[in-house]
Amino acid sequence: MLPRREIYEDEHEIFRDSVRKFFAAELHPHKAEWRRAGTSPKSFWRKCGEAGLLCPDVPEEYGGPGGDFRYNCVVDEELAYGGAAIALSVHSDIVAPYILHYGSEDLKKTWLPKMVSGEAIGAIAMTEPGTGSDLQGVQTTAVRDGNHYVINGQKTFISNGQNADLVIVVAKTDPAAGAHGISLILVEADREGFRRGRNLEKMGQKEADTSELFFDEVRVPITNCIGAENQGFIYLMQQLPQERLVIGVGAAAAARHALDITVEYVKERKAFGRPIAKFQNTRFKLAEMLTEIEVGQAFVDQCIRKHLRGELSPVEGAIAKLWLSEMQGRVVDECVQLHGGYGYMMEYEIAHHYTGARVQRIYGGTSEIMKELISRAIV
Repeated sequence: MLPRREIYEDEHEIFRDSVRKFFAAELHPHKAEWRRAGTSPKSFWRKCGEAGLLCPDVPEEYGGPGGDFRYNCVVDEELAYGGAAIALSVHSDIVAPYILHYGSEDLKKTWLPKMVSGEAIGAIAMTEPGTGSDLQGVQTTAVRDGNHYVINGQKTFISNGQNADLVIVVAKTDPAAGAHGISLILVEADREGFRRGRNLEKMGQKEADTSELFFDEVRVPITNCIGAENQGFIYLMQQLPQERLVIGVGAAAAARHALDITVEYVKERKAFGRPIAKFQNTRFKLAEMLTEIEVGQAFVDQCIRKHLRGELSPVEGAIAKLWLSEMQGRVVDECVQLHGGYGYMMEYEIAHHYTGARVQRIYGGTSEIMKELISRAIV
């Protein structure tokens, strides 16, 4: 169980208790089934909406609970601690804020209540087969034709791609302008010309659907542009610190869960006639991992406080994402080692932690991109 931390008030802990109970009843019994299916059912998302787990910081005027960002963090932590990778965070912490902060009043009133209820699942389509972390290099275009955009292009590695009812597409509206010609355009999944590709088979996080998406002469009204045309790159840069912070939030919780289940394992597993936990090497490894987790958690909490004040910088978001995702990888690897051969078996939860953790150093900007961003603030 995640320990209580000073950053949270009593009301957040009451909410956490309800989130934990909800996942225990509605998620954990189905993890194995959903991992085999490669996705989670839409009915689960609607139940999440009914329980108040989706978009908890959306204001009441748009159908949300009107909580602060810490409620989002509670959901992210409990989901990660439970070892499940369903992309509620993409929906609540990434897609909804773009609509809330930059969308027209009509887009807010149309989509935010549906996202809060789970009636509409959101995705954001940034990555393309040839661009990776380089958002300036996107090739998808949105060309004006009267009162519509005509969108053509291909996206890949899109979380919630199979389930999404709305997709925020990163597209070039002025290809000659580079980063200054990018716009964010909302595409409803029932638009003619929009097609979902295969549900990609991943190393880990198998319970979360991840897809290729195709746009072939997809027509959407110009009112579907989120914010001002050609300002999309600026919006992306403004929101990426939160996206990277929530990756750090999840990494800290997942690492702690990996440690907790490993502690239980080494207490029970015996070698040479005594529990593995009695060996000095085991105790030292556990001490090292707990230290890394606590140090990382302290920085995450510092970042959350700054973000609540609107003071989290892009560099701090990058540091959180870099250090916490790398720390998670180190901790989970040590936990697998302490499990021995059983750590390599998928019937043990630690194996799912191992495969699921690896992508944390890739999505949201690779560790190498984070280092480049951080270094720019130094020299």
